[in-house]
Amino acid sequence: MKDWIKKGVVYQVYPRSFKDGNNDGIGDLRGLISKLEYIRDLGANIIWMNPIYPSPNDDMGYDISDYRDIMPEFGTMDDFEELLAKAHSLGIKIMLDLVVNHTSDEHQWFKDSVARKGKYTDFYIWRDPKDGKEPNNWGGSFQGSAWEYVPERGQYYLHLFSKKQPDLNWENPQVRQEVYSLMKFWLDKGIDGFRMDVINYISKPKELPDGKVGANGFGDFHPIALNGPRQNEFLREMNEKVLSQYDIVTVGETVMVKPEHALHYANLDGSELDMVFHFQHMGVDSGKYGKWSDNRFDFMKLKRILSDWQEKLNGKAWNSLYWDNHDQPRGVSRFGDDSTEEYRTKSAKMIATCLYLMQGTPYILEGDELGMTNVAFDDIEDYEDIDTRNSYKAFTEKGVPHEEMMRYVHRHSRDNGRTPMQWDDSENAGFSKAKPWLKVNPNYRTINAAAEIKDPDSVYNYYRKLLEFRKNSDLVIDGDFTLTNADDTQIFSYERRLNGKALYVFCNFSNKNTKKLDFKGKEILGNYNDVSDCLRPYEAIVFED
Repeated sequence: MKDWIKKGVVYQVYPRSFKDGNNDGIGDLRGLISKLEYIRDLGANIIWMNPIYPSPNDDMGYDISDYRDIMPEFGTMDDFEELLAKAHSLGIKIMLDLVVNHTSDEHQWFKDSVARKGKYTDFYIWRDPKDGKEPNNWGGSFQGSAWEYVPERGQYYLHLFSKKQPDLNWENPQVRQEVYSLMKFWLDKGIDGFRMDVINYISKPKELPDGKVGANGFGDFHPIALNGPRQNEFLREMNEKVLSQYDIVTVGETVMVKPEHALHYANLDGSELDMVFHFQHMGVDSGKYGKWSDNRFDFMKLKRILSDWQEKLNGKAWNSLYWDNHDQPRGVSRFGDDSTEEYRTKSAKMIATCLYLMQGTPYILEGDELGMTNVAFDDIEDYEDIDTRNSYKAFTEKGVPHEEMMRYVHRHSRDNGRTPMQWDDSENAGFSKAKPWLKVNPNYRTINAAAEIKDPDSVYNYYRKLLEFRKNSDLVIDGDFTLTNADDTQIFSYERRLNGKALYVFCNFSNKNTKKLDFKGKEILGNYNDVSDCLRPYEAIVFED
């Protein structure tokens, strides 16, 4: 594992929502260029950018129609090259999103595949009708069937997401060569890595049997189509032909993986990827409709999962550390407490302390460093996310009351992590002078970067201290992990040990005082006012011995 990756901190930029440079209501590359010093000053040194390629935006850029250009609303290739150069001059690396499980149905590859033109004929997963209907009962991730019929070909194509996102056929070696070529295109420009979207979907079994019918009335494809028979083979081939030729960082978004999978995908011998995003801790508040729930998360389950990943990957693979991203609700609203300003501030600091002092590379979604929260729009039409809109329609049609479904939307809509960045208390939170593409969270007048930079006790300034400490601590980077107080229902505490030295981390995930604790060593970090013999609501304390 490269030292710069182990010591790196990733800041996730959702370009559409970060900063609008030309005041058309949409964030863009010029806006990001203007805020690079802000990211550097925070203490992050790697930027992960969500897709910036041309796209019809059915799934907000994850339906790509051209892999070798820039979406016009974000700017030009000249803008991107200026961004890359300035970032590098500031010591910041740039990681792009690689979306190659599927393309847009407006990509030329798909148009040629529909028309059965030459090598593109089998670029996608086509199947004949079965008894005049879909080839199997799979449902797509965004509701509805995972199959779409094309009369011109007389066949169905598979789309595990939107019908405008046809899945590529990775069994076809020509598909893989095209993917490797587009990767080299960007790497030769000087980018520093890729975040690989749903990368463990790319190997499907030859037979595509029906799945077990779930709450949405369709068969679940996940146990069948994930971590497929050639998954590791494809990643090793990608590594051999592309990744190993460059000094870069790679992280794979991998659904339904356990540490046992990561020992292959993110192994320290570097034969596949550097690390993966797993989702086990993203399911600790699921309900009968999956993620569409207003359940409070299961703290004991969360503690077991995070500890399990720390212990099983130690010395064998590398962890990614994240509470949220563009597909998840805000971490402080989900795992902390945003019911009061005091609790929001304390719990935002606490959950950051708990996660970012574990072993692995931290990922910070834009605004987490401010303690940005979920948003509760009144009308479903105020939401832009395809998953949110489709799920609302599907579940209300099945009888879930509007009020109940809106509670679930307020808790779990992907738009919670996509509201415009809150820069200051001026109109539109300083994001744009024009009406933003997505409404700003109304709490921007009190939660914003300008105010927090000035406040020494803010979430922002706590993040700066935390990340600076992490960067300079060999204990945090390389130390072993041991969970303590394993049976305690309020406290998440652990030890990190290396070469006879120890770091002790105590975090209270509840709104009550904890039991008496035996604090050891020298206090070095915390969101507390003074050290007592217990942790008060949402406090975190760190000691070094």
